[in-house]
Amino acid sequence: MDRLLDIKNAITRHAHEGLTATALPGLSVLRTTRTTQPSGDVLEPAFALIAGGLKHTALNGEVYEYGPGEYLVATVDLPVVGNIVTADEDDPFMAVTLRLKPDRIASLLLDTGGPHRPASAHSLSAFGVGHASAHLLDAIARLLALLDHPADLAALGAGVEREVLWRLLTGPQGASIRQIGIADSRLAHLTRAVRWIRDHYTQPLRVPDLATTAAMSPSVFHRHFLTLTSMTPLEYQKQLRLNEARMRLLTGHHDIAEVGFSVGYSSPSQFSREYRRMFGAPPSQTAPAPHRKMS
Repeated sequence: MDRLLDIKNAITRHAHEGLTATALPGLSVLRTTRTTQPSGDVLEPAFALIAGGLKHTALNGEVYEYGPGEYLVATVDLPVVGNIVTADEDDPFMAVTLRLKPDRIASLLLDTGGPHRPASAHSLSAFGVGHASAHLLDAIARLLALLDHPADLAALGAGVEREVLWRLLTGPQGASIRQIGIADSRLAHLTRAVRWIRDHYTQPLRVPDLATTAAMSPSVFHRHFLTLTSMTPLEYQKQLRLNEARMRLLTGHHDIAEVGFSVGYSSPSQFSREYRRMFGAPPSQTAPAPHRKMS
């Protein structure tokens, strides 16, 4: 039987409208009959397989499209803009996501004698899209099938999850995923800087200080950060700020100038200009009418 169909059927059984956490920690399923407008988000280290529908994800302006049988992998926190392109009652958008946990990957590398050599520049990219192999689809289908039987899930879930990780490690994105499980990898050093920016995105950013956090010289840090995230540290910070600003505007609780100030902008005109560049429309078209004041 078609394993992708098995995956879709399992998602239908276990997903409510939207994203649903399952009984296996780190494993979630998504089902929706509605398309969405582009919106900002931060991808955390995870694997996501599309089982139905079509999705676009933009990373620093480059748009990736993926559909049934395709997946994305993120190995570090990444600010993106994404939207579901096709979904309806007859053909809903469906996906399954699995968090990529450093301890699970490290354990698998140790037990299998996986390579611990430093990543090449090519393997360091934190984002990738690919086609799922038959072996990967089979492992995911069996993992989802365990959700129907709690006792089986408790006994076998960790083992099948481990198999999914192995298929990913031996697949096209494996070199990048391996870095998650290596404590002293270049990715681990850069992740410290990424997390600092995410936790302090409203504050002024100094690249030399970030380089020290990552135990690199400023020039080496800048080069590897760009390879990892497809953007400079300042561009990364800007996307975090604008994604957060869009979310705040959509809540309708702040006027435009206040939102800009709250995410770290000192100039309302600069905020409006960069917001338009990223989302294709000014913030006034996002904020509800009573809150469109620019002061």
